[in-house]
Formats: sequence, C-alpha cells, structure tokens
Amino acid sequence: MTTPFRGVTAGVAVLLACSGLTGADARPVSYPEAWTLQLFNEARRNAALAHYTFSPKTAVGVRIEDRLYAEHTFVGVQANHLIRRWNAPGSQANLYLKTALGAADGEFNVGSNETRAAGLARIDADWENRRLFLSSGYGAYIVEGQAFRELTGRIGLAPYVAEYGSLHTWAMIQIDHRPDALESQGAETFTVTPLLRFFKGPALLEVGYSTNDEALMNFTYRF
Repeated sequence: MTTPFRGVTAGVAVLLACSGLTGADARPVSYPEAWTLQLFNEARRNAALAHYTFSPKTAVGVRIEDRLYAEHTFVGVQANHLIRRWNAPGSQANLYLKTALGAADGEFNVGSNETRAAGLARIDADWENRRLFLSSGYGAYIVEGQAFRELTGRIGLAPYVAEYGSLHTWAMIQIDHRPDALESQGAETFTVTPLLRFFKGPALLEVGYSTNDEALMNFTYRF
C-alpha cells in the first residue's frame, strides 16, 4: 500500500538523483557551515538525509526513510554528534552518536494504516588508514515501544594509495544483522554485501549487491 510518507520518499529520491548527486565525505559530521546530502538504497532500506554542520562535533538535519523490513516509513529530525576522534600518525578513529525523532507511517495492524511516534538511536565507530578501513555500529529504530535492532560492520581495502584530490577506490564487505526484521516482508535477518566505494573531493559513490539479491547504491555530496 502506498502511504503519504512513501510518496515523499520517492520524490526526494528522484530530486537527489536528478540533481547529479554522486556522493561525498561519508562522515556524519562535516566541517562547520557545510551542507551534506545523502541518498541510501541498500538491503530492505531506502533513505534520504540532508544535514547542516553547526560545529566540528554536531550536525542536524532531516531524514526520510522507507524501512521495508519493518513495513514503516519514517520522517524526522536527525542529530549526529562526534563523541571523540583519535588522530595518530597515518590513521584516524572516530566515535559517533546518531539520534532522530519523528513519526512512522505504515500498517501497524492488519488492514489499518496509521501514523505513530518513532525514533532512531545509534552508535558508530570507525578506524582507517590509507590502506585499511574498519567500522561497526549498533542501534535501534523504535516505534511506540517496538524496537527493530541493527548491527552492522564493514571492512575495506584500498588497492592503491591515491594522492589528495585524486580518485580514491575501496573494495569493501558490509555485514548487516537485523534480528527483528519482519519475515512477512521477505526480510532476511543477516545479509552480506560486497561493494565498491569511489570518492573524489566532495563526492562519494558506493555500489554493491547483497546476498538477499538486492542492489546497494549510496550517494553523498558535501558542499
């Protein structure tokens, strides 16, 4: 069933795609006074996010997300916070807190379309040098007491070391575990996605294919 929020999600996706967005810095907090636009299309989840970075540690924006495995579409305000950053010679590590508050629209009861209060909470950590990338995250999508937990991880390897301003390429494997995914929507609780990441300057593109036979395509652009 098509809901009002699902229509908005599709409209934002078309707008971002037509505006030539081919990605950006994947950091959830950019440099102060920067805008970031992101479009995610991955295993049983589509989302559009636009956020503004107010300080070196805080970014706030609007998120529209179609969570196919939960039968809900979420619209809300999201805040990203850099808890801590560790800089070392040749490498960097980060710890982030992401929270969102809004409403979910969907079929919560059989044959009934409703809108309910909803929110997101997530912790993400990453470490990288010029050859190796590691990340993990744990969080939950909550709709009036019902939680959909998520555990994700990535490992990436750069086949070459690119100079600043050049095209950077990464080969990655992403693992997703969603123990509360709804089987009624054909969702799998565990998926593995090999993918390629390309970025240059403010633009980033990721493409891959998951073990549940769904394509992954993520775009980000920072300006």
